[in-house]
Amino acid sequence: MANLIIYNKLLVYKSNCNEVPKLLTKLNFRFSVDRLIRRSLSLRHKENSYRSTSYLPIHHTSLENREEQCRRLSASYYRHGKLPLLKPQTRTCFHPGVSGLSREHMSLGTNQSVNSKQMLEGMLTYIWPKDDPSIRNRVKLAVGLLVGAKLLNVSVPFLFKFAIDDLNTKVAASGGDAFLNFSSAPDTVLSTAVAILVGYGIARAGAAGFNELRNAVFAKVAQHSIRRIARNVFLHLHNMDLSFHLSRQTGALSKTIDRGSRGINFVLSAMVFNIVPTAFELALVSSILGLKCGAGFALLSVGCVGLYSAFTLAITQWRTKFRVFMNRAENEAGNKAIDSLLNYETVKYFSNEKYEADRYDQALKKYEDASLKTSTSLALLNFGQSAIFSGAIAMAMVMAAKQIAQGNMTVGDLVMVNGLLFQLSVPLGFLGSVYREVRQALIDMQTMFTLMTQEPKIKNKEGAQHIPITRDNSAIEFRNVNFSYVPGKPIFDSLSLTIPAGKKIAIVGGSGSGKSSMIRLLYRFFEPTSGDIFIGGVNIKDIDLECLRKSISIVPQDSVLFHETIFYNLHYGDLSKSKEQVIEASKMADLHDSVSRWPQGYDTQVGERGLKLSGGEKQRVAIARAILKGAPVLVFDEATSSLDSITEHNILGALQRATKGRTSICIAHRLSTVMDADEILVLQNGRLQERGSHQQLLNNPHSLYSRMWNMQHNGSSIRAESVL
Repeated sequence: MANLIIYNKLLVYKSNCNEVPKLLTKLNFRFSVDRLIRRSLSLRHKENSYRSTSYLPIHHTSLENREEQCRRLSASYYRHGKLPLLKPQTRTCFHPGVSGLSREHMSLGTNQSVNSKQMLEGMLTYIWPKDDPSIRNRVKLAVGLLVGAKLLNVSVPFLFKFAIDDLNTKVAASGGDAFLNFSSAPDTVLSTAVAILVGYGIARAGAAGFNELRNAVFAKVAQHSIRRIARNVFLHLHNMDLSFHLSRQTGALSKTIDRGSRGINFVLSAMVFNIVPTAFELALVSSILGLKCGAGFALLSVGCVGLYSAFTLAITQWRTKFRVFMNRAENEAGNKAIDSLLNYETVKYFSNEKYEADRYDQALKKYEDASLKTSTSLALLNFGQSAIFSGAIAMAMVMAAKQIAQGNMTVGDLVMVNGLLFQLSVPLGFLGSVYREVRQALIDMQTMFTLMTQEPKIKNKEGAQHIPITRDNSAIEFRNVNFSYVPGKPIFDSLSLTIPAGKKIAIVGGSGSGKSSMIRLLYRFFEPTSGDIFIGGVNIKDIDLECLRKSISIVPQDSVLFHETIFYNLHYGDLSKSKEQVIEASKMADLHDSVSRWPQGYDTQVGERGLKLSGGEKQRVAIARAILKGAPVLVFDEATSSLDSITEHNILGALQRATKGRTSICIAHRLSTVMDADEILVLQNGRLQERGSHQQLLNNPHSLYSRMWNMQHNGSSIRAESVL
């Protein structure tokens, strides 16, 4: 337990190196400060490859430079009794040489944002697909049902007018007053009620029936379109290069796509069956008022619609910025919540639950403020719209009353005007809310559609071929390769090396020397700044990307699993393999016995990112997955780094069987794990420094490999490692 405490203290995220010698003095450990500092620097340097912030300015430096740093720090300790405070430097990527990369707030760089017209045109291609006549037929039927519903809606006020005028005529013919009054009303209630109920009932029922049929018919069109768009966005994200994903936060990306999908769902229905039909209904009502009641009524209705639309447009434009701020605050809150929950164990290690809650609350406060402004401005918009329409209704009623008093209009005309204006209020009120929602939905969709226009930096070359890569033609060559993640910080400097087919090659070197970067270039996650990489004598740029990546199996240093069963994660290596083959791969990775003892066996859920499994179990899943894939090229990036000594010994035997006859690349920090390699390549400062077998390199006492070996295996280092 004491050893574990010391080890954790050395790796504390914001620990001060000054405390290290004091800590060991208290515990009376018997090895020199020099060696302690060297070990501490080594551990901290290794951590720099994975953490987002480093407190040690060690990049891809040579072994001599790192030893010089150790000597300087030791001398400082002896002179002053403490170590110098090292300034922090920001890093947001996996490699010490890429501290210049930073995450973006869903910014798409120099890509020009897609405008509303382009988004609508893009969605129409999904509503009216050229390759799916059944969807087009559904759209035609839905439009027909829509027209029928609108005509029935407009006919309702006319039914009121005809009923009232007919009743009024009958009263006049019987010698009564030409207008309905309280004395004549009881005699005409029955006939009036029948006319209204029959006409109103038929028109309303027909309109409602057509609307529901339209919704049912169009539901498949909308959901089919949303599914196709969502699939295309998801596939496009997977086709983007690694640098795109490294420079963006998953939480913000997920929120953006989620809002964009919801926006599409609304806009697809609103644009086709609300906005255009509403405009048609407004034009129809205004024309009827003008023809039946006079130009004054038509001008009033047009003026009301114009003022209503102008007010809605102006206020909505003003409110847009509040929605943008609200989305940004929601992204920030989501990022903090996801990041904190993914690092649950780290939060617990340092008892920072309250700190994390406060950070999350600060982000929620920003969202609260932005949401309050959005709600307040919405209330202003709704009140203004109601005031405009109410004023128009009052003016129309006054004008109609004057016309009736002058004998130019009947009571039925008054009822018709009132009915048409109220009929107008429905699409007007709906148009206002639809415009607001469409405007907000388009904002939500903009980033997603702009994302769809962004081309991946790495894609198949025109004419790329499906070249079969076998064990016999899997030789790998790096020819004058230069590469850097950011300008001015090179990782490789004219790197040239060959890896013969069927051989087991180890790649060693200090942290930041480019070992893992070689694999990323081989997978074409990144492109070299200059130079070429060949497999089987063919430039990898001329090979189809899918074909290239299928020919390489990898056991990564950090094995991240899907939130599925253990069998699913194993089978993911090759979905075409049978269950028996999956279990055989599990046995080769020394995993089967452990899984068999679990209550649910291979149906056990591994948890988010595999958190229910130990580090060693996750590593063995990754090894089994690589074995199952059976690719001619195998890559092991610290494949046994999370395993205990006994399991490591068992797996090394399995790896020897799996690598037999295949081109194998083993990246290692512990040199003892690659002693059996056919050849060992030693990288330093972006170049191939040395190569040879384990014994050949050890025979040269001045070689970098020999010094690395001695540092790991001399007596003091062994004692230090037993403590640390």
